[in-house]
Amino acid sequence: MDYFVWNADPILVDFGMLQIRWYGLLFAAAFLTGYQIIKSIYLKENKNVENIDSLFVHIFLGTLIGARLGHCLFYDPVYYLSDPVKILYVWQGGLASHGGGIGIFISLYIYSKRFKESYIWILDRLAIPTALAGAFIRTGNFFNSEITGTPSSMPWAVVFKRIDFVPRHPVQLYEALSYALIFIFLIFLYKKFYKSLNSGMLFGVFLSCVFSARFFLEFLKVKQASYNLTGFLSAGQILSIPFIAAGIFFIIRSFMSEQ
Repeated sequence: MDYFVWNADPILVDFGMLQIRWYGLLFAAAFLTGYQIIKSIYLKENKNVENIDSLFVHIFLGTLIGARLGHCLFYDPVYYLSDPVKILYVWQGGLASHGGGIGIFISLYIYSKRFKESYIWILDRLAIPTALAGAFIRTGNFFNSEITGTPSSMPWAVVFKRIDFVPRHPVQLYEALSYALIFIFLIFLYKKFYKSLNSGMLFGVFLSCVFSARFFLEFLKVKQASYNLTGFLSAGQILSIPFIAAGIFFIIRSFMSEQ
């Protein structure tokens, strides 16, 4: 059987000293799209639109710092702690979504205190564009031929020519599609029920759905960590469990606040 062969150049445009990569373009698209979504929510709910620029500066820094530290400390701590300066080499690649999530939570808490906005309200609303951002970023991983899937004989398997000639699950696209569907569901919940949704519901649905998808799709991924914590679960799955538990907590908390 002939499989689809993927050999896209991760560099979209090369100006010599300056390169524009598909991943960077999609990462930027995620932030710009998220900005517009949050702006429409702020206008809809009569919030101060002038705060949005500061909000996204906090998100950008929290994402970048958290994702980089997460990759270094969660997936290859021995390598990076033996030479900590390499943690700063962001251009060499290596960002972890779990670390990015933690970084965002911390940066948003700082933002909420600075601008006197409800922390949970912010988390609820930002859950919507964050799910879409996940779809953009995983598509960027596909362009980079990274975070590859396990070998597969399925007719839609993909040969990532930049890596080897083995047909694999295009798990990046599975994950991107999952996040896109979660985004659509969150948009539906917000537009239909935003006046009656209890605090924490959207955030809880986001956490439980996104990290449940991540947990199960990890079974189809080549393990990324340089070490094995267990013989069955990957580092990504173990890191997903607290996020799933937090999501369930916020959903239950939201329902209980109705009583």
